[in-house]
Amino acid sequence: MSDMAAVIIPKSDQLNADDLLAGPMTIKITDVTVRGGQEQPVSIHFENDNGKPYKPCKSMSRVLVTVWGPDSKQYIGRSMSLYCDPKVKWGGMEVGGIRISHMSDIDSAITMALTVTRANKKPFTVNPLKVEQAIDWTAQIDEAVSVAALGAVWKQIPSKDKPKYEAAKDARKAALTPSQESVI
Repeated sequence: MSDMAAVIIPKSDQLNADDLLAGPMTIKITDVTVRGGQEQPVSIHFENDNGKPYKPCKSMSRVLVTVWGPDSKQYIGRSMSLYCDPKVKWGGMEVGGIRISHMSDIDSAITMALTVTRANKKPFTVNPLKVEQAIDWTAQIDEAVSVAALGAVWKQIPSKDKPKYEAAKDARKAALTPSQESVI
């Protein structure tokens, strides 16, 4: 293995700024939980989050409400890009934090004033996120020219979606030559 990104992932029950040291991440939201009265009241679950939801800080929660509105259930299915901002301070020290750079379902950049310190606000801009069209997995399965190619397509399909494509995979596998069947 030559990819160092896998060995620097912090152990935690939530997405951390350190998880984004290797680069930004675009997430598609699958659920949002809001529990008032807690230090981190918002948990944003996303595809392939491995049980580590994004828990936005108060400033990023303000961004979400400003851009998408207060109804968190409306966020489901939408996407945003997150990055590690090393300048984020906590307790007076620069420790790094997660910031939102792009959000889907907006037509143009949105700039708002966010609190940096009690007496200091600075502009923060979120840019529109161009979301790729959903992948047509049935077409990808049907276009596989070998069992090995079919296996490669199958590995790319998210686990939660595989039951929907099981019949198409089995039909395509049966249509391919018997000499290739041992691969999958």
